[in-house]
Amino acid sequence: MSSKSTYILAIESSCDDTSAAVMHNNKVLSNVVAKQEIHEQYGGVVPELASRAHQQNIVPVVDIALKKAGITKEELNGIAFTQGPGLMGSLLVGGSFAKSLSLALNIPLVAVNHMHAHILCHFIDEQGYDKPEFPFLALTISGGHTQIVKVNSFFDLEILGETTDDAVGEAFDKSAKILGFPYPGGPLIDKYAKEGNPKAFQFTKPKVDGLNLSFSGLKTQILYFIQKSVKENPNFIEENKADICASIQYTIIQILMDKLKLAVKQTGIKQIAIGGGVSANSGIRQTLKQAEDKYKWKTFIPKFEYTTDNAAMIGIVGYYRYCESIFADSSIVSKARIEF
Repeated sequence: MSSKSTYILAIESSCDDTSAAVMHNNKVLSNVVAKQEIHEQYGGVVPELASRAHQQNIVPVVDIALKKAGITKEELNGIAFTQGPGLMGSLLVGGSFAKSLSLALNIPLVAVNHMHAHILCHFIDEQGYDKPEFPFLALTISGGHTQIVKVNSFFDLEILGETTDDAVGEAFDKSAKILGFPYPGGPLIDKYAKEGNPKAFQFTKPKVDGLNLSFSGLKTQILYFIQKSVKENPNFIEENKADICASIQYTIIQILMDKLKLAVKQTGIKQIAIGGGVSANSGIRQTLKQAEDKYKWKTFIPKFEYTTDNAAMIGIVGYYRYCESIFADSSIVSKARIEF
């Protein structure tokens, strides 16, 4: 990689958070995130409202990111942005802004795959955080994706398995909705699970061949269990909240761990890195750390602020692509679905 001093402005707008970051090579100078609270009253992200909020937020967020980094826009060497996957309206706001600014400044434009960024966030230079060595296995877990990826190099990634239906983040959030928790409910399941017995209630793990995963059946199973239990005892959820959450979380973690153990067995790779919003879950983090002793794995858990959607992770991919002169032009289009 180049040793030249490089400043990259990164923009992330794939869902409901507007974020801008400034990278100096592989170091983060600023990472600003504007969250959209309007969706809470609807119990989920409303795409039209999200794209409108991005339009309101993007200019001030970029301005703050540049000021926090202590540089001017004229000092930038390139602009990275999330091309996809994500909500189309949200992606278009970030993509259009990035294209316009790169044209105005006459500097390269770098398109980034959002899921690629969740994996390469481990290569941000952060004190106290090790970087995985190639090849390693990446578990990307978010509201929209669940994948096991073999990472051979910065730009050579192979999906070994993925969800055949719902993503793990959706399983958490929909389970929380069944329990009557406000959106986003996944973090609340994690919170209450800490106080509960993970084996209080048994849920069946889905049988899916190979390294693929499934969560829709578990979600339905939880729904029927809660409906039946509440019919017998209207106060069931409140009286057993911690145990229900702990049991749901334990089952989800076991599903993920079973597939990870199989991936390690098949590939012989014992370096495991996680990424995506669900990697903020304390139960998953704790289980992976325990796996270092139990299975002799080396696990890599990102800094908390790089787990949810943020522009720093877009910036690190942008930096490595910039070093390899992998640029885009103004004809590039945003994509709701995109492959590595």
